Amino acid sequence: MDNTPNIFRVVLEVSDLAKAVEDYSALLALEGRMLRGSRAYFDCGPVILALLDPAPGGRSPVPNAGDLYFSVVDLEEVHERARKLGWLAEEVVHDESAGEIVIRPWGERSFYAKDPWGNGLCFVDAKTLYTGR
Repeated sequence: MDNTPNIFRVVLEVSDLAKAVEDYSALLALEGRMLRGSRAYFDCGPVILALLDPAPGGRSPVPNAGDLYFSVVDLEEVHERARKLGWLAEEVVHDESAGEIVIRPWGERSFYAKDPWGNGLCFVDAKTLYTGR
């Protein structure tokens, strides 16, 4: 049996969990599952995206340290949903607008977004994934 660890859940901290679930449901075109403990789960392939509101524990949400990458089949559709939410990133990545769909120097066709809680997201066209292999 292979003993390679598998990532099965990634947590993003948010506030106003109901609003976060509504917005992420719109962005991902998925229904989130509200759970006990101020969290909600989205099934994103083999990995669960968990939204966690840390306020009941007396903390404010802390954004993830780096971008969370999603592979998608219809990049334009997701880009439009991110635009409608006002989540397109405004910074520059390798001399290109992060929020625009472009081919990055490593060959991925992608765009970057940022949720209202400061969590960075990147959406990559599934046909252009660079895995380092």
